Amino acid sequence: MAAKYDGIIFDLDGTLWNATEQIMNAWNEILCKHPEISRGKLEFTELRQCMGLVMYDIAAKLFPDESEEKRNSLMDEMCSYENEYLSIHGGTLYPGLEDTLKELKKNYRLFIVSNCQSGYIEAFLHAHNLSSYFEDTECWGRTRATKGESNRILIARNNLNNPVYVGDTIGDEKSAADAGIPFIYAAYGFGTVDKYDYLINRISELTDIV
Repeated sequence: MAAKYDGIIFDLDGTLWNATEQIMNAWNEILCKHPEISRGKLEFTELRQCMGLVMYDIAAKLFPDESEEKRNSLMDEMCSYENEYLSIHGGTLYPGLEDTLKELKKNYRLFIVSNCQSGYIEAFLHAHNLSSYFEDTECWGRTRATKGESNRILIARNNLNNPVYVGDTIGDEKSAADAGIPFIYAAYGFGTVDKYDYLINRISELTDIV
């Protein structure tokens, strides 16, 4: 199998880390500054249900009573502060992550493609000192495109011939299919996926697969 792939592309949330609690804390700090918003504090279960969605779709889901302009402006503010907050506080890395990346890096080029805003991946890398493991990243905040298209952009930019995508949601599976690449399902993450080429229950199992 090792000869088949020339790169491993990772999703971020639910695949490399879980930052739901930290995001909730950051967003609620911003919400406290906007008493005109007609809802209470965000809850953990609400945010979990939003994982994998792009930012303005999350805004529509969390703030259905607000105008599109108002909720998107609020989401921009929350995400900007979230990047600062996560860069300092970090999130919860899945067990064995850095050891796994270190091992994979010996034989593979590693990448991240996420539906997040610009600066979010950088906050993850900075907070946990993981920048050296990843060659390139792409996100919705830069492309404003589907994750499948973001995958294609990164693949073309890095001249990859046979990469594989690792993620935890149906959206991740679809993004791999749209990009025409195999999909490894991280079953320990946030979503439930039926179609995949391989399944892992821990991030460390990647080294056994590839």
